[in-house]
Amino acid sequence: MSPVAPPSPRTSAGVDVAAADMEAVDAVIRERLRSDVVLVNQIAQYIVGAGGKRIRPRLVLLFAAALGFDGPERHTLAAVVEFIHTATLLHDDVVDESSLRRGRPTANAMFGNAASVLVGDFLYSRAFQMMVSVNRMRVLDVLADATNVIAEGEVLQLMNMHDPDLAVDEYLRVIRYKTAKLFEASARLGAVLAEAPAEVEDRCASYGRALGTAFQLVDDVLDYEGDPRALGKNVGDDLREGKPTLPLLLAMERASAAERALVRAAIEHGEVQRLEEVARIVRATGAIEATRDAARREAEHAARCLDVLPPSRQREALLEFCVQSAERSS
Repeated sequence: MSPVAPPSPRTSAGVDVAAADMEAVDAVIRERLRSDVVLVNQIAQYIVGAGGKRIRPRLVLLFAAALGFDGPERHTLAAVVEFIHTATLLHDDVVDESSLRRGRPTANAMFGNAASVLVGDFLYSRAFQMMVSVNRMRVLDVLADATNVIAEGEVLQLMNMHDPDLAVDEYLRVIRYKTAKLFEASARLGAVLAEAPAEVEDRCASYGRALGTAFQLVDDVLDYEGDPRALGKNVGDDLREGKPTLPLLLAMERASAAERALVRAAIEHGEVQRLEEVARIVRATGAIEATRDAARREAEHAARCLDVLPPSRQREALLEFCVQSAERSS
C-alpha cells in the first residue's frame, strides 16, 4: 500500500509555493540522518522515508518567506521540526503498541521497541545539534520549550487512558500540548528567523496552535469514520488504546443511558471489537459533525491570525492549510 500523498500548500492557481524549499529540506534531512551505526540509519531512513504530510516544516518555510526571510537557516529548522516530529512518532508507537503507520508496519513492529525508542532519542539529539548550529538563542528557547511541553502532553495522555470521565477541557489540553505545540513552534520559528515584532511572532504562533488543534480534532474523527486504506493506519486504534477523544466524550453527553454505558465500557476496557457499535453511537448522536465543527472553529481562528502578514502567495497557501486541516478525509 502506498503512503497517503501529503497535502501541499498551494495557491489558487494550483502552484505549490514551497516545492523548491522542500527539496532543499529533504536534502538536509538525508544528510543529517547519516550515522556510523547501521541500525540507526536503517530505522531513521525507514520512518522518515515513509512520507507523511510534512506540514510542520512547511510552516517554518511559509512563515519565514511571508515575512521576508530567505536564509539557509530556514531549511535547517524545517528539518529540525521534522526530526522532532519523527522522534515523537517512534516513541508514540511504542507507548501505544501501534502496528501500522502511513500504510506500513511501524518501526517498533519491524525492529522492536528498544531500537525504536533509542533511534527516537538519536533524532531528538541530532535535532538539538542542528538547532545549536543556527546560533540563535531564541530558536533554542522556542524548541526546548516545545519538546518539554510535548513530553508533558504524552504523560498527560498516558494518565488519561481508559478514563471515560475525562473533562473536555482536559482533553483539549492534551492535544494542545501533544500535537498543537509543535505546529505552534514551527510557525513561530518562521517569525523568529525574520526577526518579526513580538506581536507578529505571537500571532504566527497562535495560527500554528489553532491549526494543530484542528488537525488533531479531525484525526480523532477519522478514527471512527475513516478508510484505513486512505489513512494508512488502523481505524479504531484510539478505542483500542482507551483514548477518550472528543467524539466519544460528546457522544456520551448526548447518548441514552444504555448507549452511554456501552461507550464507557469500551473506553475503560479498550474494546475495539465493539468499534462498529461505538461508531454507530458516535454518528447517531451527531458527535462526528460536532467535532468537525470544533475543528472548523479552530481553523477559522487560525485564518484570522494571518491578518498580520502582508498579501503574498505564502499567506494564501497558509489560508489554504486552514481549509485542508478541517475538511480533510485522510
